[in-house]
Amino acid sequence: ACRERIYPVGRLDRNTTGVLLLTNDGELASKLTHPQFRKKKIYHVFTDKNVSVSDLRRIAEGITLDDGDIKADAIEYASETDKKQVGIEIHSGRNRIVRRIFESLGYRVVKLDRVYFAGLTKKNVRRGDWRFLTEKEVTMLKMGAFE
Repeated sequence: ACRERIYPVGRLDRNTTGVLLLTNDGELASKLTHPQFRKKKIYHVFTDKNVSVSDLRRIAEGITLDDGDIKADAIEYASETDKKQVGIEIHSGRNRIVRRIFESLGYRVVKLDRVYFAGLTKKNVRRGDWRFLTEKEVTMLKMGAFE
């Protein structure tokens, strides 16, 4: 796509699909990976069994993992009929954080899809495909005008 060096912004686990930003702007990559910028990430989580309402509440209120406390900014069922599907919004960039949250409560994540990252979605981009950012998106990221 370009001759310049490409920097990944953040990462996805081997078994996670979804939005991943690649850039040829090293300064932007550094800015976006720094924890102080608290980038909003939304994941669609598929678990091996129904997630209880009480566990959704626990995740929203905060749980303690081996590397500290974590709570979701928002969490709800992703489907009205399938309680194995949950949408979770977080700002933390800790390693495997979504999987570890659910595993700590006895769930196994069978599929994990990041549908939103720092103002960017995967809308209209098929799995394995990519697209260039719009000028508006680049400006938004450089100005830090993302959640």
